[in-house]
Amino acid sequence: MGNIFELIGGVFLVLGSISLLIASVGLYRMPDFYNRIQIGTKASTFGVLLTIIGIAFIFPGWSPKLLAMLMFVLFTNPISSHVIARAAYFTKVPLSKETKVDKLQEVSEGHLKKVKTKE
Repeated sequence: MGNIFELIGGVFLVLGSISLLIASVGLYRMPDFYNRIQIGTKASTFGVLLTIIGIAFIFPGWSPKLLAMLMFVLFTNPISSHVIARAAYFTKVPLSKETKVDKLQEVSEGHLKKVKTKE
């Protein structure tokens, strides 16, 4: 029975490694900072998720600690990348030339108009 869990865990580890590899290739191929942070966050979160699940199958006694690690990564990784991307936007990190829609500009301009009308 232990061999089946190790096999399943090994498959999850390989899938997690492939996801992390795709994330690293995406970091190289994406045209600007915002696309890179998006692919880095999504694929790396998914890769870490699969890796932790694989380790949980191989070492079932570590599951509570791995669950805590998983929850930490799932909560902090998207939030931190969102904050970094917003900070980059407001410090004028340039968008790619292929960017067609800038919804954050619309939102920030609307917010600035509200602030000016209150003053």
